[in-house]
Amino acid sequence: MGFRPLLAALCVLLLCPAAFAGAPLLAPEVLAELPHDRAAFTEGLLLHDGRFLESVGKYGRSEVRRVDPATGEVLARTALAPKSFAEGLALRGGRLMLLTWKEGQGFFLDPDTLRVSGRFAWEGEGWGLASDGTLLWASDGSDRLRLLDPARMTVLRRIPVRDGDRPVPRLNELEAAGGVLWANVWWEDRVAAIDPESGEVRAWLDLAPLRARLENPGAESANGLAADPESGRLYVTGKYWDKVFVLRLPALP
Repeated sequence: MGFRPLLAALCVLLLCPAAFAGAPLLAPEVLAELPHDRAAFTEGLLLHDGRFLESVGKYGRSEVRRVDPATGEVLARTALAPKSFAEGLALRGGRLMLLTWKEGQGFFLDPDTLRVSGRFAWEGEGWGLASDGTLLWASDGSDRLRLLDPARMTVLRRIPVRDGDRPVPRLNELEAAGGVLWANVWWEDRVAAIDPESGEVRAWLDLAPLRARLENPGAESANGLAADPESGRLYVTGKYWDKVFVLRLPALP
């Protein structure tokens, strides 16, 4: 590269830093704190009829729970076989869909009884799952989301997720709210707000300051997102976190 092209490139870098910057990091507004079972390795979380439905992972301990948000009490539970590792959980069309991690299958459950009503095949790893009531998305630990056919649980499209030009790997728990997909990132205490069509990260929600409010601040990373569209609230927790934080869904740039 000659001197003039190099000088021009340096000018672009100096004068247009925004073109190379990532999505903005937003501070959450905490509205309340709720109790959460610190023994729960949370994988999926959603709000249904005023109760949390939560999938809890680990081999030999995996289950789906109905939980009272106010007290953290487990009102009902369905355990999985010891060889199954529960992952993402979503509700669509009056039935729950539950992914497993490496077992090559998922489960359909009745949202009222939590009884298993069927199974489906799954290719690769299962991580997060979310629905907006119509569409259904899944994550598999990579930097791509899967748009699914909810009837057959097959892949319609794979969506690369990027923060600027950078891929965003380890996408985990998902929630659809406010026209975006909110995604936990494994090992990190931040949530990506993703455009579901383009895969662009519009903003990040910084959950790191919430650790100071935990009784066990050394617990594993944030994981567990449940939105209430009517109130505009987002409920967030983590693996082995002793609290669920109630946040106001932020306005996105």
